[in-house]
Amino acid sequence: MEYAIIEASGRQFWVEPKKFIEFNRLLLKIGSSILIRRILFVKKQTKIFIGQPYLDDFVLKGVISKHFLGPKILVFKMKPKKKYRRKIGHRQKLTRLLINKIE
Repeated sequence: MEYAIIEASGRQFWVEPKKFIEFNRLLLKIGSSILIRRILFVKKQTKIFIGQPYLDDFVLKGVISKHFLGPKILVFKMKPKKKYRRKIGHRQKLTRLLINKIE
């Protein structure tokens, strides 16, 4: 089993080849390829590589498959006895990335 832990969009993700990850919107077109160099940890078969903080020898290749909106999050503010009520909705813009391989 081969997997890696990467840093993207301010968060850390566990990634495997032929799997999808979703993070904040990237300003790239659908179908364009991307190289991720912020790799923190890699496991290939029985070998383990740990970065200090990143691994310079590895590159993760992926393809942007789609842009979409995340689930709606409702924020409701209220002050009792003052007739103050605010209901606000938010949908985060996300990008889905297909991981091709870890090299």
